[in-house]
Amino acid sequence: MSNVQHSSEDIIRIGSRGSQLALWQANHVMEALRAAGYRAEIEIIRTTGDRMQQPGFVPPANLDGKGIFIKEIEEALEQGRIDLAVHSLKDLPTELAPQFTLAAIPRRADARDVWVCEQYWGLHTLPEGGRIGTTSPRRRAQLLALRPDVQFVEVRGNIDTRLRKLEEGQCDALVLAAAGLDRLGRTENVHYRFRPDELCPAPGQGALAIETLSASSARNLFIRDSVAFLDHAPTRFAVEAERVVLDALGGGCSLPIGVHCIPPCEDNGKWRMIAQVVAPDGEAVVTVEAEAAHATDPCALGDQVADELKSRGALDLLASTA
Repeated sequence: MSNVQHSSEDIIRIGSRGSQLALWQANHVMEALRAAGYRAEIEIIRTTGDRMQQPGFVPPANLDGKGIFIKEIEEALEQGRIDLAVHSLKDLPTELAPQFTLAAIPRRADARDVWVCEQYWGLHTLPEGGRIGTTSPRRRAQLLALRPDVQFVEVRGNIDTRLRKLEEGQCDALVLAAAGLDRLGRTENVHYRFRPDELCPAPGQGALAIETLSASSARNLFIRDSVAFLDHAPTRFAVEAERVVLDALGGGCSLPIGVHCIPPCEDNGKWRMIAQVVAPDGEAVVTVEAEAAHATDPCALGDQVADELKSRGALDLLASTA
């Protein structure tokens, strides 16, 4: 809870994309702030990534794939049109510009990938040559490592659009992030949740990021203090360790890299991390698993895993994606 005395007239302006899932995430943060006694509202901002999902969109030749879902939102934040932004953490580059900071990372949802297919309830039951809808290079490579015979279909759009395309027969199955379906109440579509050692999730998958300005003005201090109670220390540790690995291997969200860090549980007081780099054709896989008891530095754990991946040839596999 905030220790800053604030006026009831202060309204915290939350920037968000306009997709159904993005608005769920922004509303989740807004409702938490309101429950804590703050006034908050949402401003919808259209991003380059949103425009790319529209039929007929032709991306410019010099388009940088990094940050396509956050560029316009960060511009609004820097211009003072919004006070904070709510992102899917995996959309953020591993290094933020110095004028921004991650003020809070709330408790993570299910980070796993899920299998969506009404007719065939598991990857192993899909007929030979079955068509899986996904645009993720990571998921494609990992699925090929498990089933070299499968085919892939470019399926873009929000969750409802992808589910509709599945129903229309444009593909035989979908592989999606569990968190999106769970948050939107679409768990009836989930038929299997992949273990991280089967499909290792993208770094930061399932986590939200609350981004603010890093400057120390009174307004910025008030905003950062207002969201501090939303920060979940175990989630922050886990995703920071994951992002260290991603950054060490090139930092691109389009690379076939999976990293998942698991907080200690009651019967095992150790942090656990699994990381996987897969050749685009799925024929070569480098997997590293590590444990750390009483870990206090996510960077140290991430560096340990990244170094082990490199020593086993992960950079050579990634070079083949170029």
